[in-house]
Amino acid sequence: MARRKYVVGNWKMNGVTASIADAQAIFAAATEHPGVDVALCPPFTLIGAMVAAAPGAAVGGQDCHSATAGAFTGSVAAPMLADAGATLVIVGHSERREGCGERDADVRAKAEAGLGAGLSVILCVGEPREVRESGGAIDYVLAQIAGSVPEDFDATRLAIAYEPIWAIGTGLVPTVGDVAAMHGAIRGALTARFGGKAEDMRLLYGGSVNGENAAELLDAGDVDGALVGGASLTAAKFVPIVAAAAALR
Repeated sequence: MARRKYVVGNWKMNGVTASIADAQAIFAAATEHPGVDVALCPPFTLIGAMVAAAPGAAVGGQDCHSATAGAFTGSVAAPMLADAGATLVIVGHSERREGCGERDADVRAKAEAGLGAGLSVILCVGEPREVRESGGAIDYVLAQIAGSVPEDFDATRLAIAYEPIWAIGTGLVPTVGDVAAMHGAIRGALTARFGGKAEDMRLLYGGSVNGENAAELLDAGDVDGALVGGASLTAAKFVPIVAAAAALR
């Protein structure tokens, strides 16, 4: 069965109540492309409001704690996300790995927590610039895959997002050949570990995706969609990416 294209917006630390109008516009415009799964991951503070304003839309969290409850000031548990109406969560984003010191084991525990709470999970991997330039990018990312991906999961609820750290928010983008090679290596590693189950897992590309380059990047081998940062904040910038995905399904 062909994997449906999946385009997810990560709003990062952007958005206040007035921004809900942008989310409504995005979800309304996305209905013109029913062959693509579209989701937005706003700050925790907007999840409930976004769910209420866009009934039936896929809204997610940007992170979760590995514990279901406890003395973890400032953290949000996966069951809390689900209780707020979220249906998915991002874990292991490079800004968490790099800025907060999250290790592969931490990311794996968070993925397990998200799946355990009934959420779909987008698990992020990616290499820094020095690793890319040294020629070790594929080995680096496959090591993250080995350490971060849980053993037991529903393959339709776990997606992998490859986001070269050096391309996030910089305007730098790897070549289509580089993206295809990395996604092919990821698919091969998942297949070697999980067999045919890996064919149901969607692989997303993230890293300075916009309306101008989306068609080319999404047409690379084994790219099933995109994890989009800054270009996901408005319909004018985000919907062209969705349209590019729809044209390729």
